[in-house]
Amino acid sequence: METVKLTIDKREVEVPKGTTILDAAKSISIDIPTLCYMKLEDLNYENNPGACRVCMVEIEGRRNLAPSCKQECLDGMVVHTRTPRVINARRTVVELIISNHPAECLICSKNGYCELQKVAYDLGIREIRYQGEQSRFELDRSASMDRNMNKCIMCRRCETMCHKIQTVGALTAVQRGFDAVVSTAFEKDIAGSTCSYCGQCVSLCPVNALSGRNSQQQVLDVLADPDKVVIIQTAPAVRTALGEDFGFEPGILVTGKMVTALHQLGFDYVFDTDFAADLTIMEEGTELLQRVAKYQAGDPDVKLPLMTSCCPGWVSFVEQHFPGQIENLSTAKSPQQMFGAIAKTYFAEKLGIDRNKLVVVSVMPCLAKKYEASRPEFAVDGNPDVDISIYTRELARLIRYANINFSELPDGDFDHPLGKSTGAGVIFGTTGGVIEAATRTAYELYTKKNLEKVDFEELRGLAGVRSATIDFDGLPVKIGIAHGLGNARKLIEEVKNGTSPYHAIEVMACPGGCIGGGGQPFHCGSMDVLHRRASALYREDAGKKLRKSHENPYIQQLYKEYLGEPCSPRAHELLHTHYFDRKEQLGLTVLTDK
Repeated sequence: METVKLTIDKREVEVPKGTTILDAAKSISIDIPTLCYMKLEDLNYENNPGACRVCMVEIEGRRNLAPSCKQECLDGMVVHTRTPRVINARRTVVELIISNHPAECLICSKNGYCELQKVAYDLGIREIRYQGEQSRFELDRSASMDRNMNKCIMCRRCETMCHKIQTVGALTAVQRGFDAVVSTAFEKDIAGSTCSYCGQCVSLCPVNALSGRNSQQQVLDVLADPDKVVIIQTAPAVRTALGEDFGFEPGILVTGKMVTALHQLGFDYVFDTDFAADLTIMEEGTELLQRVAKYQAGDPDVKLPLMTSCCPGWVSFVEQHFPGQIENLSTAKSPQQMFGAIAKTYFAEKLGIDRNKLVVVSVMPCLAKKYEASRPEFAVDGNPDVDISIYTRELARLIRYANINFSELPDGDFDHPLGKSTGAGVIFGTTGGVIEAATRTAYELYTKKNLEKVDFEELRGLAGVRSATIDFDGLPVKIGIAHGLGNARKLIEEVKNGTSPYHAIEVMACPGGCIGGGGQPFHCGSMDVLHRRASALYREDAGKKLRKSHENPYIQQLYKEYLGEPCSPRAHELLHTHYFDRKEQLGLTVLTDK
């Protein structure tokens, strides 16, 4: 490989030809501040518009300053990153950005994580010398996220994520000069765009121009209402990431502390979404076997592959971009919605109260879950199955609000009956986990034999697209797995074209699956963090006495007392759903993929 040698701040460095000054400096631990640039090598993601001009450096022999994120290294180049000229230029650029930025740091949810705030602090900016016109964009609120374009610094990270990684295409730069901003097609509200609510744009926004919808006050209000019974369910991916907001290393399970904190916050019952994950496997696994049986019988109308429906970001993506493949989606609701439906029927009856008196709150790693909970088909006479959905970072804020010393909490236990789960429910939180859990149960239901080896290593990993064939005692079941909507597009295009070789496909919208959800503690796309979070879930699974969903005694009791059999009429009424061509709803029928 051809290399070049140069000097940066009096230190010699040799790098491959084509390397930028920014990357060369980083290789020798010289920090150059940036706002628009972000390189996530694990996700093959690079945002490099060269727009912010905060990374300017001085090159000997060159009259003007150079953007280090764009300038490639040349042999013999001498670079200075911290001369008075460079620092003054950076300060001026940042002061100009701040002059058109709302001074709302104290009430901003990005406070403490804001990259503009950090750069301004490092540069010693203590006053705004430039006063000028301020942007006046209206706040755009959807069920899942808020867009405050008055805070946008045109870094365009969100645009790159939305287009190149997720291939959703909801966000793009519009206008020019002072009026330039990242917006949707035709500058519609986000709810009227092709947004899938995956929240990955929120994860990478440096300044909170994009943020999750805040539901904390709603939670506090219902907890203070003496006429309400308030229960909460916690998703599997939350327990492996929540601790990071309290100083724990990534991948440290804080399940017991989380349960204790929720009890101290005042919830009447603390349940586990893993219970509903086990329930999902019973329904989705049975549905898969039914479709495969019809396919083997020669039914020309059966829709294979069966595509998982646990991820609302993925479901929304199909509804908007591939409505012709809606029937391939499993009709099984997500674990969040199954839990809500069971809580407001089965559990409400056990308590002897009306469903309207029961409030179901969910803690999810995901912003799309807020949108999912708001969908009208998941309500009975206007009363939603899940009343409020909050994400992991919101739970951390609630714990701080209540002045709870999280790290010192003793471990608590989930309440019963909706708090008991198997290892199969736990691994729902990572890519490949849903289909592995389904395989454990579907194998035994189909073969009527005991599955001794429950660890399907061939279904695990963080490769964007994976495939495996599992032998169901003579029946080869072909499985496809994708995480990240850009990767999912590759698999669903095959389904659309009739070339898909799979019987079942698992998709999660976020990189890594739920562990990398848009509501999790910020991890900047680090695959190391995602590996640790996933490993924690697999460890918990391995330590469980029961590791197959159909072995959960509380699931067995639910079917015996209330549902009958998996996919029974009552199970279909409560636990299954239908989907919509959202392009027609949005008036975009001319672009439909049918």
